[in-house]
Amino acid sequence: MAQSEAGRHQEVGHKSLLQSDALYQYILETSVYPNEPEPMKELREITANHPWNIMTTSADEGQFLNMLLKLINAKNTMEIGVYTGYSLLATALALPHDGKILAMDINRENYELGLPVIEKAGVAHKIDFREGPALPVLDEMVADGKFHGSFDFIFVDADKDNYINYHKRLIDLVKVGGVIGYDNTLWNGSVVAPPDAPLRKYVRYYRDFVLELNKALAADPRIEICQLPVGDGITLCRRIS
Repeated sequence: MAQSEAGRHQEVGHKSLLQSDALYQYILETSVYPNEPEPMKELREITANHPWNIMTTSADEGQFLNMLLKLINAKNTMEIGVYTGYSLLATALALPHDGKILAMDINRENYELGLPVIEKAGVAHKIDFREGPALPVLDEMVADGKFHGSFDFIFVDADKDNYINYHKRLIDLVKVGGVIGYDNTLWNGSVVAPPDAPLRKYVRYYRDFVLELNKALAADPRIEICQLPVGDGITLCRRIS
């Protein structure tokens, strides 16, 4: 079904790879919105008014993450790339009362937009927010052996040009049997676009980094992977050794 650019992206944070907007809307209205926790709905609506709202995790992906965390009984987690905190809130709501999230982002201001909602939801105590680049923090944790294999789940939705660098470190920090989720691994569908395709500048710039990551993850013997066309594509990596 042909879709005009104007007909796409009707939802804030719309990163669906489905060709039919009507089908995506059906999923949202039938399965996602009726069960979306009130705090997540409130934060989604706050984020809708932010000029960078395309950066947010889509509502269906938020629901997926929330379910996944419950299925694996996650308790100690990490998030790299927070923005206003929609996926962070989805995580915090899924964790038990004594669950923990190490959350890192270079922009505290965006996080503080969502913080009142997170506090009202009663889950702020689970979050340890660090402002600044994640790589130096990860290097410290890797150097300090006590963090090896200590995370049940790690979600990465940040600078695509560093995904490979994150993976080199995170593989030591996630436990055997634990999961790392890399977001945007289908990158607006550009991973299969011909070289001369008309792409937005930022999409073209990061595409090669995403392609490199996808190749590396598929060849990494320490993990088993599953790449899903949820949101803008998410690759789940389960550490097996």
